[in-house]
Amino acid sequence: MSFLPMTMKEMQEQGWHQPDFVLVTGDAYVDHPSFGTAIIGRVLESRGYKVAILAQPDWRKVDDFKRFGKPRLGFLINGGNVDSMVNHFSVFKHRRKTDSYSPGGKAGLRPDRSVIVYSGRAREAYKDVPVIIGGIEASLRRFAHYDYWDDSVRRSILMDSRADLLIYGMGEHAVVEIAEALDSGIEIKDISWIKGTVFRETNTLLKEGVLEGAFEQEHFGDKDTILLPSYREITEGDDAKKYYAKSFLLQYRNNDWINGKRLVEKYDKTVYVIQNPPQEPLTTVELDDVYELPYEGIWHPAYDKDGGIPAIEEVKFSITANRGCFGGCSFCALTYHQGREVRGRSRESIVREAVKLTERKDFKGYIHDVGGPTANFRKAACQKQEKAGVCRDKDCMYPRPCSLMDIDHSEYLELLREVRSLDRVKKVFIRSGLRYDYLLAGRDDVFLEELCKHHVSGTLKVAPEHISNRVLAKMRKPSKEVFLDFSRKYKATNERLGLKQYLIPYFISSHPGSTMEDAIELALFLKRGGFVPDQVQDFYPTPGTLSTCMYHTGLDPFTGDTVYVPRDPEEKRMQRALMHFNKRENRDLVLAALKKAGREDLTPVLLGSAHRDSRAAAPARRGNRENQKKSSGSFFRWCPYGSEQE
Repeated sequence: MSFLPMTMKEMQEQGWHQPDFVLVTGDAYVDHPSFGTAIIGRVLESRGYKVAILAQPDWRKVDDFKRFGKPRLGFLINGGNVDSMVNHFSVFKHRRKTDSYSPGGKAGLRPDRSVIVYSGRAREAYKDVPVIIGGIEASLRRFAHYDYWDDSVRRSILMDSRADLLIYGMGEHAVVEIAEALDSGIEIKDISWIKGTVFRETNTLLKEGVLEGAFEQEHFGDKDTILLPSYREITEGDDAKKYYAKSFLLQYRNNDWINGKRLVEKYDKTVYVIQNPPQEPLTTVELDDVYELPYEGIWHPAYDKDGGIPAIEEVKFSITANRGCFGGCSFCALTYHQGREVRGRSRESIVREAVKLTERKDFKGYIHDVGGPTANFRKAACQKQEKAGVCRDKDCMYPRPCSLMDIDHSEYLELLREVRSLDRVKKVFIRSGLRYDYLLAGRDDVFLEELCKHHVSGTLKVAPEHISNRVLAKMRKPSKEVFLDFSRKYKATNERLGLKQYLIPYFISSHPGSTMEDAIELALFLKRGGFVPDQVQDFYPTPGTLSTCMYHTGLDPFTGDTVYVPRDPEEKRMQRALMHFNKRENRDLVLAALKKAGREDLTPVLLGSAHRDSRAAAPARRGNRENQKKSSGSFFRWCPYGSEQE
């Protein structure tokens, strides 16, 4: 095996006396391209750099950060595949008991706000070694941001971590450029030109503010630079939330590699955080190269004694086929992190990876996924996007698919056909998200038919997220009518094929815009459909999303309109309970919700069966596959009646 070294002994066995980079991460080390640490480590290795992995170091003291000695070029720090605060806390701020990215699923092996803590320790270990932060935790916190756990607006993580440089988005291009600059002898303080990075600049001439305006005009007064509302403006005064919404909108409109401008956020009278425009997404050839690097595809052997790393199980036999997403869901950070332009790997590269999977000893004939952020997005939404960039003030999919979109599933179908025809492959599933509105907008139903016939195992998971069109508008998701249309077509297609397959929809409670009336509308939809969702997700405000901006400000930054936000924990529990109205333990919350909305007339509709028979709650508690199928089947029988739930 040839893992990147995790110990001094492993490093010396490779003949190294000193690493070029120490890559610090909040996750255990899994050498698989679904893990950012593995990608960055292997990309740098492919360019000739020596990379040591410091996975889940003991942050309580500095010793672990000296494990490999002084790195020649720098520390590269990320918090892991998931923001450390999301990893640690539920939406109700209860500390989680497990961590799927840690050995044996054990919790507590990383600190809260990992990037900040690790950066401090790295600086303490070697004061003169560059500290570069990246990954999802740094990327989504690159400017001042609302922090749900503090319930306040925190400064850019670049300020709080005291790092030298921040890489945002997908970092392969940027990290190689930084490595080459450092290797050529350029000091980290002078590396300020690289796209996809954020750095600090200080007005050293300024003492009392006399030259403040002149400094800003000289440094930020060009047409390709935008001065965002300052940290003081978005945190102080009666208009702070309006300024916050304005700042978010400017960031959203300038997140494209072709037309995005340089953004500047001012802190005090001397310090500015500056974001260079985004890097160009990897080309198809570059994606192929990255995903065909020599990954081991499994966790480092050091974790064998703990039973391995649970997170690998979902992706071990899955293939990443694309990056980016033009779906534009309000609650998703992909727009802010990976960007809206979709780039896909070549069919040949994906097939080569599939062949390698079939050669693994533990392969049992099933490829779990061939997809990405959205499985059926394989290329840029339209030709204009490739030349002029994404539209600043128009979404590709909301409120309906743009007329300029090139909607074509043929290449994806060819890819799936080739993979499922390989020797030893019994079935190829699609488990990553499918946009059913994009599917319905296609020229024909060939993709839907092949999906049902070859790529579904009993149930297909989709994400309508809500049923109230008022809430869906704030989510920037298609209307309920589109979901119902897809449900009918999916049901009809399976019946025509003689298959008993079901639909499992995901819903979100308490999203900005969701009143108690909207939550009741969703509960009635579920009741009359005979469907009880096995999983319920309460809206979780995380940095970098439009929904979080609305949660904090109570404003829609695109329109300036006021948005109702269910912030009260008790109301959030009520809205969530309405989605599991059949559970006896939710009875009091459902009653309270109906009373709050003045809809006590619906008590017998939602709670009648729960009053009569405590067994009504059993299917939701057991949540096994058979109960899911039964629930989904009755849901389908309701679907043809469309909007009659009112």
